[in-house]
Amino acid sequence: MAFARTCSVALVGVDGVVVEVQADLEPGVAAFALVGLPDKALSEARDRVRAAVVNSGESWPQRKLTVGLSPASVPKGGSGFDLAVACAVLAAAERLPPETIAELLIIGELGLDGRVRPVRGVLPAVLAAADAGFRQIVVAEQAAAEAALVPGVSVLGVRSLRQLIALLSGTPPPEEAPDPIAGQPDPMLAGLLLPGIGVRDFGGVRQPPPDLADVAGQYEARRALEIAAAGAHHLYLKGPPGAGKTMLAERLPGLLPPLTQSEALEVTAVHSVAGLLPPGRPLIDTPPYCAPHHSATMPAIVGGGSGLPRPGAVSLAHRGVLFLDEAPEFSVRALDALRQPLEAGEVMIARSAGSMRLPARFLLCLAANPCPCGRHSMRGGGCECTPAMVNRYQARLSGPLLDRVDLQVQVASVTRAELLGEDRSAESTPTVAARVREARCRAAARLTSTPWRTNAEVPGHELRTRWRVAPGALADAERDLERGLLTARGLDRVLRVAWTVADLAGRDQPGRLDVRTALMLRTGVQRGLPHADRPIHDHPDPDTDLGGES
Repeated sequence: MAFARTCSVALVGVDGVVVEVQADLEPGVAAFALVGLPDKALSEARDRVRAAVVNSGESWPQRKLTVGLSPASVPKGGSGFDLAVACAVLAAAERLPPETIAELLIIGELGLDGRVRPVRGVLPAVLAAADAGFRQIVVAEQAAAEAALVPGVSVLGVRSLRQLIALLSGTPPPEEAPDPIAGQPDPMLAGLLLPGIGVRDFGGVRQPPPDLADVAGQYEARRALEIAAAGAHHLYLKGPPGAGKTMLAERLPGLLPPLTQSEALEVTAVHSVAGLLPPGRPLIDTPPYCAPHHSATMPAIVGGGSGLPRPGAVSLAHRGVLFLDEAPEFSVRALDALRQPLEAGEVMIARSAGSMRLPARFLLCLAANPCPCGRHSMRGGGCECTPAMVNRYQARLSGPLLDRVDLQVQVASVTRAELLGEDRSAESTPTVAARVREARCRAAARLTSTPWRTNAEVPGHELRTRWRVAPGALADAERDLERGLLTARGLDRVLRVAWTVADLAGRDQPGRLDVRTALMLRTGVQRGLPHADRPIHDHPDPDTDLGGES
């Protein structure tokens, strides 16, 4: 009896489980059995591995072959086990020294000609291997840069099974075909990059981020956008068509600060599992932007699918922006499914094949028209929607969902003067992003030694007891709470927004005007403030007060 073992990784969501790949050869009728809860793609590895071994110039053992994947209770899927299975079989047949692969972790799909192809989820797989103590990883050459993002591991990128056999045997590796021509589509990545659910990359060199200065007018909406980016607050833009709601939402990712190293690894891991990593860019270091179509199903939004679930839009927007344009047109089930990840920052998906946890700490931006035709309450708009139609349309965004949205801003139609005139006070994206970074630094300094990073993550109890606002600042909010106009959750979110407004203004403690600003951005009520005293940073009047105590 001949036996050999090596290791690979099975992915459950973005979490990896190290799997021992065992190969056993016994006398008997030639057969190939693969056990250990493989799915359809993994079961087909028997034919891929056999053809790859033969076409690599090696002989296939004509004995009873059993390949076991341990632990057997963990479901395993995909083609990433091919290379590990081939190495284990060759080591059991004494073509490779068994000790050379015993401490390796091998990930890769095999073509029938023996080429090693990349697979999705290399980064989370290598992260799981590093946590398990592995220090030597073998992957496809195209995925080596992604695997090398994990510190403390030595990555070997190979082009073919022949090359790996030569390296493990200590012989000179054979000549392989050169890499694809730079700038041309890589045929080895065919089928690996899947179409995204509205995922757009605004951080690449081919498409610069849109500039906030391109938006005509909308000073209050711009200010709300700045506050949302500074504190990671959810935003609801409501107004007629053509007012600029989509333009504002597309400029929100450009205001967010770059991802930290740990955040970049989290985002890259999710996009790697989903097969959405941009070619030639193994690390995503800018906040993602995901804008699914309103016809997207609930599994497409929160994650799911047949078999083991896959990441949905809420996970693809992790540490970035999830924009739902025409939000009332989405499925009511899909909208209500957002309530749990909005609170927890993660989504738990249970299926018959298994359960998994996916990260989902995103900034939600909703946009909606006032009615199905969009002309309700517009002067001269000619809206023909009945009151019942308007109420039914607006009720598709449930109260519990909107109660979790910190900023609810009315976006008015752009005037002729704003659209055709030259607005020199309009600030660019880099200018506003600099203030956002400063505000986040103030919040981070205050939240040092806590598990929270932004104001939107701080629990309300901490804001009411540990970080108090100025005396008398909550008078308006307390009055709304007593009248039933504000829920307990709503009060907590008003406090979070007030802290963000104070951080943007450079104050150490929110005052009454900061709380009024938060209430105004949540309810739309001006609270008796004259127009010149509204805390709008990019108001066209340069002498406007930016938010001092009234």
